[in-house]
Amino acid sequence: MGTITQYTPGQTVVVKETSGDRPYKFTKTTTYVTKSGKSLSEDEVRTRIKIGLPIHVKFVKQDNDMVVERVMIDD
Repeated sequence: MGTITQYTPGQTVVVKETSGDRPYKFTKTTTYVTKSGKSLSEDEVRTRIKIGLPIHVKFVKQDNDMVVERVMIDD
């Protein structure tokens, strides 16, 4: 878990974690959900995902990139 410090919709996000800032890349298959499991629509992603938001990121490492599979936010 960390807090978004930089965000480029559909491309990248930088999350401030206890170990420092970590960049992640989004893909077309990245999903966005709430803690209770509700999927966010594209409009909700545009309005709710922003700098300062605490998020949980599930990712996979591909070459030198951390690629986001799922972003989870508080309800």
